[in-house]
Amino acid sequence: MATSLAPLASQGAGSGWHWRAPLRPVRRRVQAWFHSRLRRTDTLTLTQRNVYILPTRAGWMLALTLLVLLVASINFQLNLGYLLTFLLAGSALVGMHVCHNNLRGLALHLHPPEAVHAHQAVVLEARFASERRRPRHGIGLGVVHDDGTPPDLAWTDVPAQGQAQLQVAWRAPGRGQHKLPTLIAQTLFPLGTFRVWALWRPAATALVYPEPEAHPPPLPPGEPQGGGAGSARVHSTGEYDGVRAYRRGDPMKAVVWKKAAQAFAAGRNELVSRDALSSQRQQLWLDLQQCGGTDFERRISRLTAWVLMADRLGLDYGLRLPGREIAPDQGPAHRARCLEALALC
Repeated sequence: MATSLAPLASQGAGSGWHWRAPLRPVRRRVQAWFHSRLRRTDTLTLTQRNVYILPTRAGWMLALTLLVLLVASINFQLNLGYLLTFLLAGSALVGMHVCHNNLRGLALHLHPPEAVHAHQAVVLEARFASERRRPRHGIGLGVVHDDGTPPDLAWTDVPAQGQAQLQVAWRAPGRGQHKLPTLIAQTLFPLGTFRVWALWRPAATALVYPEPEAHPPPLPPGEPQGGGAGSARVHSTGEYDGVRAYRRGDPMKAVVWKKAAQAFAAGRNELVSRDALSSQRQQLWLDLQQCGGTDFERRISRLTAWVLMADRLGLDYGLRLPGREIAPDQGPAHRARCLEALALC
């Protein structure tokens, strides 16, 4: 019997969506048109102009219940029925004003999001500031989805004349510079019979780096250079302090054990050798032409993995892309500059 009811249940669930399916494109267009009219800003103060209120399902059920109680009280001349009806109606009206005031007057501030790699969630951190002498309860923040699905909200309470932080996650469509999606702030406090919300379009953008290749090949060999500063530097003793990835056959005395210990402590099995035995200095260039393959995104992904690998090894490295060249260097700023170039390539 259970097996025969399962297909019927699935058909009934699916049939409930048939009449909504033609309305989805219309809903998306209306939503896109309405969101485009909102001004982009990283600081938003909620006022009467941008705060909206409507009853929830529980609110509509309460209104229907009050209507039934009122009709029954009139029909049977029940004084206690009148009392209960108007008491509940008055409570609902007070709850409507409290719910609206719980969100109105709140100031929202968005911190610029940090750059992430593709397929990682962008963390959007917002700060709620209130100048009211009473606390605000049950404030939610979430990302508005284009497909119309309900947003996943993060909730917090804002103290009186204080601030509160909220973080929500958003998955960017791919690498590059992306505008942030529309955010929604809402509350159901105190009774849950009314929903008060406000829409917020941040002006900040999110930088998404390419996804690094999972198992990249070793770094390409360095290119010889005729003098000048490069990945190998010369001390007053005449010894080179440049390093490169460990190669089979390198003498043990050439291994930089300090960097090896740091790599082992971080859980990585990476060795680097001191480039003291080379007769000429080398420069490490990460070139798109060296990646091989025909798929552009895979080549960008391999370059990203090489940039991260060279940065972990403490090497000086340069980056060559079509129409752009970044001179060899090292450090967090150089890594961020190379990853940004790869993201926008």
